[in-house]
Amino acid sequence: MTGRNARPGRLWLASAAFVALAATAGAASAQPLTVVELFTSQGCSSCPPANANLIKVKDRPGVLALSFNVTYWDYLGWKDIFGRQEFTQRQVNYEPSLGHDGPFTPQVVVNGSADAVGARSGEIERLISASPHAQGPALSLGQGKISIGSGKAPGGQADIWLVRYAKGVVEVPVARGENTGRTLPHGNVVHSLQRLGSWSGQATTLPLPAATGGLSTAVLVQSPGGGPILAAAAD
Repeated sequence: MTGRNARPGRLWLASAAFVALAATAGAASAQPLTVVELFTSQGCSSCPPANANLIKVKDRPGVLALSFNVTYWDYLGWKDIFGRQEFTQRQVNYEPSLGHDGPFTPQVVVNGSADAVGARSGEIERLISASPHAQGPALSLGQGKISIGSGKAPGGQADIWLVRYAKGVVEVPVARGENTGRTLPHGNVVHSLQRLGSWSGQATTLPLPAATGGLSTAVLVQSPGGGPILAAAAD
């Protein structure tokens, strides 16, 4: 075989390798996500260990870790700078199905269906290991749209939630309240939560609003009223 004839063979092999790598990357990005939600507060003295535990798992493949800062400890003297009433309400909605009379911090909820006290060493890892992968519809984000495949919507419908969060770790100095004088780390802090609509089981495409302020995006398909998360995707 001459050098001229050998070159196309090398190009074909290179192209085949590229296609294989692309397919592998696509399969990795389609990996089902385990959603770990930490309900925390800068005014809660037992929350810093839970914040640290979430930070340990936030970069784990297949895990979407989110910090939701609640507002009900603000009266202790420090108003949580990330706290929002809609985050508090999200936690309140979870409590009946999880067997609790009311919300508490720190609380970690995995896939909307199991919870633990997030400050306990190993509790987040245990829940992640024990939680089955979501069995909901295919879900993807891209090209300015949200694509949801067909499937079964428990009860006939599910909520579609848009989450904007700051990927990474931010340090917050606390000047008053139970954590006076401490600088608290927070991982993947949620800045906004918006219900975009509902999914009835049919394949659906929705516009994905552009993110601002350098925030990252996650979309959750979830049974209403604080039920299990059926599917999740993040950019």
